[in-house]
Amino acid sequence: MFSKRRIYLRWFIIISSFLILTLILWNTYLLFQTYKEEERDKMEIWSSAYQGINSANDETDISFQLMVLSMNTTIPIVQTSEKDSIMNVSNVEDYVQGDNVAKKDLLERLKAENEPIVIEHPSGNQYLYYGNSSLVTKLKYYPLALIAILVLFGGVILSYFKASRVSAQNKLWAGMAKETAHQIGTPLSSLLGWVEIMRLDNVDEQTITEIEKDVYRLQTIADRFSKIGSDPILVPLNVIAETEKSYEYLKSRASKQIEFYYQTNAEEVIIPLNDVLHSWTIENLVKNAIDAIKGKGAIFINIKNTEKYIYINVIDSGKGIPKNLFRKIFEPGFSTKKRGWGLGLSLTKRIVEEYHNGIIRVVKSEIGKGTTIQIAYKKQK
Repeated sequence: MFSKRRIYLRWFIIISSFLILTLILWNTYLLFQTYKEEERDKMEIWSSAYQGINSANDETDISFQLMVLSMNTTIPIVQTSEKDSIMNVSNVEDYVQGDNVAKKDLLERLKAENEPIVIEHPSGNQYLYYGNSSLVTKLKYYPLALIAILVLFGGVILSYFKASRVSAQNKLWAGMAKETAHQIGTPLSSLLGWVEIMRLDNVDEQTITEIEKDVYRLQTIADRFSKIGSDPILVPLNVIAETEKSYEYLKSRASKQIEFYYQTNAEEVIIPLNDVLHSWTIENLVKNAIDAIKGKGAIFINIKNTEKYIYINVIDSGKGIPKNLFRKIFEPGFSTKKRGWGLGLSLTKRIVEEYHNGIIRVVKSEIGKGTTIQIAYKKQK
């Protein structure tokens, strides 16, 4: 119900914004047309005054006509003869006055903006071409600025809704993780008790040891889930040793049809790390690689130490990822598997980027050839 209300609210805001924009644009258009008509009226008065001066004799008082002509200081005008010869140019930049090419360009522009006004003259009709004043020009481009503002406003709203959705998803995943850790804790305590009973019953020690390993593994998993949603404690650790430890554990329990390769150009790089969460990161990436090769193929762990960064590359020879999904695979809920929940890589991204201030990304991938996912951690100075 709450989700439906959010959807309705979103559409209400979008539709309301569209209606408001339409209303403003319509009123702006009407205002633009009103100013255009007023400017034409002014130009017709101006042409009448000019025509009155042309028809005046020595005894005619033309002071009013001269005043009308002097009042136009904002509308650019070009007067031409019947043969389209330029006779007068007013209210334009100074460089246009002395440049015949610029005058012709101006004339062509004014012809496109408004219909000319005919000025009757004894020697032949003249034509008055006029352009838009700065105010009308601003009104002309005002809708574009308004649309840009609305698009920006819409982007902010969409970002807000998206951030809210992601935040809700993160809270859900964190809640599920903590509840899972809590639920696993109870049977784990019982299993540890049963291990001690097996020792008392003289069960084969190797069997007990293997069971203990799996029980401690379950404890580690529970510990991982309990840390999701809270700030983990980071301590200086050798990231190469921690990575190799997780790699060796997974290698020993993987199918014999998978070839594992491990390579590093350094023995020790100390960075702030949470060993439990880092182990989970490597495990998620390796398991994702195993899924990609469908249990048969090659997986490479390559660690490269540089001056500023330590890079951990997990490479598989699997089916590959389309380029348009390089970022999407890290989103919560996204999965290419039919029964996948889409949590593994999203949790991995959160562990790497939010908890360890690192970067995780798909470096390259080719369909049918494999994928390289890289983790980059900045080294401490």
